[in-house]
Amino acid sequence: MPIADLKPLEELFDRVREWQARKDQTGCPCFVGKNRISRNQYFYPGVYSTVTSDSDTLLPMSKKRLFLVLFGLLLAAVLLYQLPPIQRRLSWRIDIARTYLRGILQPAGPVPTARSATPLAEASTAIPSPQPTPTSNQPTPTPTDTPAPLPPSAQLPKPSYEAQGANNCGPATLALALRMFGWKGSQYDISDIIKPVEQDRNVNLSEMIYYVRNHAGWLRAEYRVNGKLSLLKRLLAAGFPVIIEETFTFRGPYWPNDDLWAAHYLLLTGYDDATQSFTTQDSYEGPDQQVGYERLMQNWESFNYVYMLVYPPEQESQLRTILGPDWDPDVNRQRALSASQTATTNHPSDPFAWFNLGTNLVASERYAEASQAYDQARDLGLPQRMLRYQFGPFIAYFQSNRIDDLLTLTKYALQRTPNSEEALLWHGWALYRQGDKNGAMADWNKALQARPGYADAQYALNYASQNP
Repeated sequence: MPIADLKPLEELFDRVREWQARKDQTGCPCFVGKNRISRNQYFYPGVYSTVTSDSDTLLPMSKKRLFLVLFGLLLAAVLLYQLPPIQRRLSWRIDIARTYLRGILQPAGPVPTARSATPLAEASTAIPSPQPTPTSNQPTPTPTDTPAPLPPSAQLPKPSYEAQGANNCGPATLALALRMFGWKGSQYDISDIIKPVEQDRNVNLSEMIYYVRNHAGWLRAEYRVNGKLSLLKRLLAAGFPVIIEETFTFRGPYWPNDDLWAAHYLLLTGYDDATQSFTTQDSYEGPDQQVGYERLMQNWESFNYVYMLVYPPEQESQLRTILGPDWDPDVNRQRALSASQTATTNHPSDPFAWFNLGTNLVASERYAEASQAYDQARDLGLPQRMLRYQFGPFIAYFQSNRIDDLLTLTKYALQRTPNSEEALLWHGWALYRQGDKNGAMADWNKALQARPGYADAQYALNYASQNP
């Protein structure tokens, strides 16, 4: 520290010594001349005002000076908040407080049950069997008759770790995956493109695929559903890191009666049969987290066993061989539909099995049947945040013209997540179906504010404008 910088400290120490000497001599160092002073007045002259000895009250600085000081502090706080690092640290705390207050004003109950649900005993017979697998123009790889045996363990080189920012597990996990292929960047390079509003609480896999294909063009990306434990291991053994979406449990409530359930992305980089666990790069918990096979499969079910792959073009042939029929997206959905129907038969009280069945039926554009499956999932009980991340019920009820159910679910979703662009979109379509064009357009404009560039909301606005 330069010598000149010590001068204020030396002056302060001199005043301390003078204060103590006066106290030792008189027992009361609180008078200077005719004025009574406080310790703060003595040590910091000019900041605190003195009063005459006729008064028993020590007055603080003048009101004008106090106002100027407070205004200066407020202005400094506002200016500091504009700095991105500080804003990222503070904005989510403000958002948490706002969320908790909203939870008090609008208590979080369970996801509303269906208005015209099929009784559970009849549900399995109400859903027809999957239709024959459609033909596809894409060539389907022919897998080998007997896949090569898997090694008992496999570990990929781990990427340099980056902990996620607020509401940013998708971009952070994708950043970790891209680094395994030489990409240079941070999670914020990704979120600035696909999640420009920090308060956006959900990033879809389709948005992450979009980023890879358009901003990391030397790489390719695909996602499929209906993943299996053996497939994860086979992909890892072949050198492919895997991103999955799974259940996450919060450590504390964000509103009264919070069920703590949420979604989270994980990057898998290894497995070990000896410990029956995967090695994961977790943007929230930390690098090299060990997750047991059984636990991962349980947490994975709620997202239809979805997985995403990033890979260089020269490895596509190998990937096609590993995926076999599932390389074709249409075939993959039909196989998923069959698997989810089997799951509802084997576990008829599992709400996630019914939800997955509905999602796979939506993919096949069988909306009335999908609505029945979602009815069962709702009656069995879904997590409070389920509709923050998955929107198949909105599509099914809209296409089935069950607008009352669509309004009920989107209202509930917006109580939990007011800035959900998907809930705003479908709430708008429900209002539009009811003849409330102005209300619909207001929702779609809010969706564009929540997610700038949201193509579905822009399409809705254009459609309503052209169809008065």
